[in-house]
Amino acid sequence: MEAKKVIRKQVFARRAEHTDEQIVKMSSIVAEKFINLPVFQEAKEIYAYVDYNHEVSTRPIIEAAWKAGKKVAGPKVVGKDMVFYQLESFDQLEPGYFNIPEPARGEIVDWEYPLMIMPGVAFDNQRHRVGYGGGFYDRFLEVHNIPKVAIAFEFQMMEEVPVEPTDILPDAVVTEKRVY
Repeated sequence: MEAKKVIRKQVFARRAEHTDEQIVKMSSIVAEKFINLPVFQEAKEIYAYVDYNHEVSTRPIIEAAWKAGKKVAGPKVVGKDMVFYQLESFDQLEPGYFNIPEPARGEIVDWEYPLMIMPGVAFDNQRHRVGYGGGFYDRFLEVHNIPKVAIAFEFQMMEEVPVEPTDILPDAVVTEKRVY
């Protein structure tokens, strides 16, 4: 747990070193790589986190999904769990858990086989993931066996990150440089 705290602090500092313009530019490259993945092309429904505080922006991916006729849902924290609300507009979002944008209204969905876009603080090239520490994605994915792809910046990739038995790995990690 202590190692994960150190990693979070390092990555948050790296994120803060980047300008908004750099984040937008790198995010658009990540989005283009993600949108070209067969798993995205074939998906009819997408569970997408809404970015916050210099994470990879999901906005271009969500917009591309809508344009392609796909349904999109965003997470909302409810107690120790996440529920997904169908997103039809960014106007549905309001600051929620830790001020992270969340759907404030709409229809709660529980799609059978959506593609999950996972956030994370740090990853290694074996796709191990350090999250934000709340366990929301691990708990959700423990009971929803669905395809999941993480998106991150290359500066979030580490040689090795600590792993716990409850950690659920994404099927792939997409950065502006490569797909792991």
